[in-house]
Amino acid sequence: MFSKKIGVGVIGTGMAAKPHALALNDLRDIIDVKAIFSRNKDKCHSFANNYNFETANSIQEISENNSIDMVILITPPNQRLELIKEFSKAGKHILMEKPIERSTKQAEEIVKICEKDNVMLGIVFQHRFRESSIKLKNLLDENVLGSIYSVQVNIPWWRDQSYYDEPGRGTYERDGGGVLISQAIHTLDLMINLIGEVKEVQAIANTTSFHSMESEDFVAGGLKFKNGAVGSLMASTSSYPGYPESIVLNCEKGSVKLESGSLIINWQNNKVEEFGETSGTGGSADPMAFPYDWHKSLIRDFALSINSNQSGFVSGREALKVHQLIDALISSSKNGKIVKV
Repeated sequence: MFSKKIGVGVIGTGMAAKPHALALNDLRDIIDVKAIFSRNKDKCHSFANNYNFETANSIQEISENNSIDMVILITPPNQRLELIKEFSKAGKHILMEKPIERSTKQAEEIVKICEKDNVMLGIVFQHRFRESSIKLKNLLDENVLGSIYSVQVNIPWWRDQSYYDEPGRGTYERDGGGVLISQAIHTLDLMINLIGEVKEVQAIANTTSFHSMESEDFVAGGLKFKNGAVGSLMASTSSYPGYPESIVLNCEKGSVKLESGSLIINWQNNKVEEFGETSGTGGSADPMAFPYDWHKSLIRDFALSINSNQSGFVSGREALKVHQLIDALISSSKNGKIVKV
């Protein structure tokens, strides 16, 4: 399946880097990590020693390394545009943490750069790669559940104030927003992947008294989907101590609940089926309390796409859909009106 190992460069050694590192080490049979880079040299060398990686002295060293086929960007969204230009021009395929950028306009620019240079741009939406998510996607694609009539999306997460005390976190300048673009984006992307695109929204977004931050930590809203389904959304980092996120679909032939890594189907004939298993998702005070298996599947999928020149991953173009939905939710809250997506 893999004619050669895929050479990988990694940019960033922050909080989100650990599951990538663990996944990459598990994938050494198909992936060769050539170098990692971080502006913080001490942190970079410590990280490299922990996971048995080599380091690079500069971004240019990675972009000019002909043995590197792809780079994984694990930087804050405000540090990506120039990196994208550098690596895209050098012909490196790019797998990047969400969000693409802080605004949809900036995200579109990045997508266009990669398309112009004919390099693959993949986004790390690992929730699509859970066993239970794949099972539900197959059931829906095969129309086993019939039409979807209504949807409930609930993301009752928690973050301590210390989380937002990190410089730049929860600001528009660094992150592009709050709970929607930093946390809920994963579940919203999965929702779109399962159900289809949203047609219009009406929402409120606010900052609760739990947090001192620039952007929102609570959003509630109503959704109308292009396929005729209606839905509700609640997303928060102010729900102590943090609970599993869930997607409930009320369908023609039964209702399903996708919660963390488990899937429960209640058929109209009273039969109940369960798939997958419950696992952490990072909804509590520890944002990284989840398994790295989903990252492993996602990275493997992207590497396979490079090797076979096929597009099986979550592309930047596809990821724009969730950016547009987030824009509509925030716009609706600001203007107090129903907004088309």
